[in-house]
Amino acid sequence: MSKTTLLTAAALLCLGGRTLAQNTPTENNDNADAPFVRNIRPDRLGQTITAHVLAPGQFQVEAGTSRLSPAGSPAYMLSNATLRIGFFSSMELRVTQAHRTGTASLARPGETPGATVQSGGLAPLLVGAKLMLSPNPDTRTQVAALLETTMPGTGQQAGAGWAPAARLLVGQQLGQRFGLEGNFGFAQPGIKMQDIKRGQFMGSLNLNGPLSSRTGFVLEAYGQGRTALSTGTTAGLYWRPVPSLRLDVNAGRVLGGPAAGSGTVGAGVAFRVGE
Repeated sequence: MSKTTLLTAAALLCLGGRTLAQNTPTENNDNADAPFVRNIRPDRLGQTITAHVLAPGQFQVEAGTSRLSPAGSPAYMLSNATLRIGFFSSMELRVTQAHRTGTASLARPGETPGATVQSGGLAPLLVGAKLMLSPNPDTRTQVAALLETTMPGTGQQAGAGWAPAARLLVGQQLGQRFGLEGNFGFAQPGIKMQDIKRGQFMGSLNLNGPLSSRTGFVLEAYGQGRTALSTGTTAGLYWRPVPSLRLDVNAGRVLGGPAAGSGTVGAGVAFRVGE
């Protein structure tokens, strides 16, 4: 009798051990189905880039256009498209192509910080990788790093070269649906040591949440610069007909710095393929 009892207990322990071994952190996470995690979170609207990293095999395309109206200067259009590809379990690859009309002497909101002269046409291709630093991509607090650079010889701007940038990305779920996204980073127009002196710090804070089951809002404040910050705000509304598709409209205002008084209006779309 005692031998049978011991064998039964051993079998139960083995079964329990196998069950626990099969439960991954994602399977044990009760937050995996939260809208903040499941719904599409594009790196759109203003300066903020989310801490969300695509899962392996997922593809996401984001595109938009904005009309910028600098104070005392002619308005111009800035358009861009980003392809994001989930690669491995904690990394995504990114490629961004921007196009603008007209010319300007200073970088404006939505353009690469650190650039001092911008010309019309295609901007240099921007390539990068976003790395998830959090142990679980579905947690309420998410931390990631973004490393990217422009590629020389890929745009229509004469003399454009390497322009590396790095950001720390932090996302915090508030309740089940609201989110707070923050960025802090540095970008420089070149890869030489003296180029660091021309580089700019950049930071932003983004609050987003629902207005209904399919609509929501985005509010953002940002700043970039070195000795003096260029600051501004962006606000937008989005419509999400399905979890993997989002359409948005937005408007913004530059509050401080060389481009103070500039206004922006724009619209965009983002969609994701893959589970």
